[in-house]
Amino acid sequence: MSFGHGQGGQGPSWGGPGSPDQDPYGSQQARGGYGYQDPYEPPERDSYGTQTPDWAALADASAARGRRKRWLLVGGGVLATGAVAAIVATAVVSMNGGSGNGASGTENASGQLPTPGNDAPNQNADPVPSFPSAAPLPPADPKDFISSADKDKAPLSEDTLFPGKKLTMGDRVYLKAATTVTTNCAAATQGALGSVLASNSCDQVIRATYHKDGVAVTVGVAVFEREAQALKAKDQAQGGVASLSGSGVDTFCRAPSICRKTTNSYGRYVYFTVGGFTSGKNVAKTDEDVYAIGDDVAEFTFRQILGRGQAQASAAATEPVTQ
Repeated sequence: MSFGHGQGGQGPSWGGPGSPDQDPYGSQQARGGYGYQDPYEPPERDSYGTQTPDWAALADASAARGRRKRWLLVGGGVLATGAVAAIVATAVVSMNGGSGNGASGTENASGQLPTPGNDAPNQNADPVPSFPSAAPLPPADPKDFISSADKDKAPLSEDTLFPGKKLTMGDRVYLKAATTVTTNCAAATQGALGSVLASNSCDQVIRATYHKDGVAVTVGVAVFEREAQALKAKDQAQGGVASLSGSGVDTFCRAPSICRKTTNSYGRYVYFTVGGFTSGKNVAKTDEDVYAIGDDVAEFTFRQILGRGQAQASAAATEPVTQ
């Protein structure tokens, strides 16, 4: 073995068998081109002095990573599909009564699934009818039924307005005496009230008398065709209703006695009261018992008239609708 210099004086060269430039460690060409890099030889650099990457090696590495990733995805999908299939199978077996009873499981499954033919849902069946939503009609106003004779058709008499033999208001009880009905409205009045009722076409006057402990009150209900007539008669009222005696009550509240009088109306009805002592004594503002019986009888009369309207409104609400 001898030492010498290579051509151009660029460094030592190794002599030996074969080519005088043979690398004892084997160059890339000597190794068959498998990318062996001489550890003592610096990597190849470009004209700017930077290292040139091995693009072929990088491409091979990237392709290898892609193949591994695809295989991993495929393998994971297979495992996931198998797990889902196992869960579904377990659920089916549980629903069919367990894995140990195959025949029973088959019968249960077939009973739960719809069979083709007549058992299948009818796609051509008539749809369920639908109805447009509509707000319910408001309840009828009871006053509408007692504001005109056209609607106020319920029976009307002294017994329907003043039923029973006594009147109870709270803890106060009054006995009923005489009652009467007349179509001669002026005959049931005193003073100018008769002409007022007649001029407004009064139909009838219904009267009743209640009493207690020497105090009596007569209520008279004048009935008109329309509410407008009743309101006009109330506004024009003068004088008063004539007291009604009988059935245990002597004549009372006649001139020159001073008695308490009231006037009010509701719908087509005007109701008057006259109250005082059956002894003929004049009524003073301090006579609370006279005021109490007069107020109670007037309140009861109002409730009776209102009740007529409520009963007829309720009956109208339950009547079938005719087309």
